[in-house]
Amino acid sequence: MNRDSVLVTGKTAIVTGGGAGIGRGIALVLARFGANVAIFEKDPARVRSAGQAIEAEGANVLALEVDVREGEAVARAVEATMERFGRIDVLVNNVGGVFAAPFLETSEKGWDALHRANLKHIYHCTKNAVEHMIRGGRGGSVINVVSIEGVRAAPLYATYAAAKAGAINFTKTLALELAPHGIRVNAIAPDICLTEGLRSLMSERRLERAKLTVPLGRVGDPEDVAGVAVFLASDLSGYLTGETLHVDGGTHASAGWYHHPRDGHYVYGPLDDEEEG
Repeated sequence: MNRDSVLVTGKTAIVTGGGAGIGRGIALVLARFGANVAIFEKDPARVRSAGQAIEAEGANVLALEVDVREGEAVARAVEATMERFGRIDVLVNNVGGVFAAPFLETSEKGWDALHRANLKHIYHCTKNAVEHMIRGGRGGSVINVVSIEGVRAAPLYATYAAAKAGAINFTKTLALELAPHGIRVNAIAPDICLTEGLRSLMSERRLERAKLTVPLGRVGDPEDVAGVAVFLASDLSGYLTGETLHVDGGTHASAGWYHHPRDGHYVYGPLDDEEEG
C-alpha cells in the first residue's frame, strides 16, 4: 500500500446516469484520479456536456446516449466501451428516480416504473459489465448508488424504498457470488445531496432547515459521494466487499436527533412553537 493506491490510473469505469448530479460528480472525480470513463446517460444534452467536462480534465471519455432500463441498449453500450478501452474494471450503477405518492394511490404502472429505474437497470448493467470483468481476469469493483431510504421507513416513497432495499441486499449477495473472481461489490447510500434537481425543488430557507437534520451541519455535495466512489474503485478498498457505506453527514446514525434551530444543541422529535422560537 502506498500513495498511488488511491489512484485508478488505466482502469476503465462505467458510470450510469453520469450526465448530471451524483453520477456526473463521480465520473469527473474518477477521471481526475486517472480512470478512463464511459458515461451511460439517456439525455442527449447531458451526454454532450458531461463528455466535454471530462475531456477538459484531460481524461479519456466515451459519452454514450443510453437508456439503461433497456437491456439491449446496455449490451450495445458495454460492447462499445470494450471496443474503445479494451477493459472494464469499475461499474457505478448510479441511475435512479423517484416520485412521492401514498402507497394506496400507487398504480402497478408506477410501481413497475420505479423498479425499472432503481433496481432492474442494475441487473442489465451488472450482468453485461461483470462478464467482461471475469473474462479480463483482473477482478473489479461494482458500486451501487442506493439511498438511506433503503434502510429506513419512507412514507410516501414505499415503492422507491423497496427498490433501494432490494439493491442493498443484491449488493451483499452478489459480493459473495463474485468474490471468487476478485470482484468486489459495495454500495453507497447518500441522504440529502445538493444536486441540480434538489436545488430546483428546495428554497434557500428549506435548504437551511435541512442542514439542521445533518450532524455535520451541511447538506452533501456530489463530490462527497464521488470521493467514496474513488475509494471503492481503488486498491485502498481491496479487502472491502458486501458493504453499504452511508455518505450522509451522519443522518443514518442520528436516527431522528437533529440540531435545534436556535442554538444547535441536539433534540429529538418535533418542537412546539415556543421551543422553536
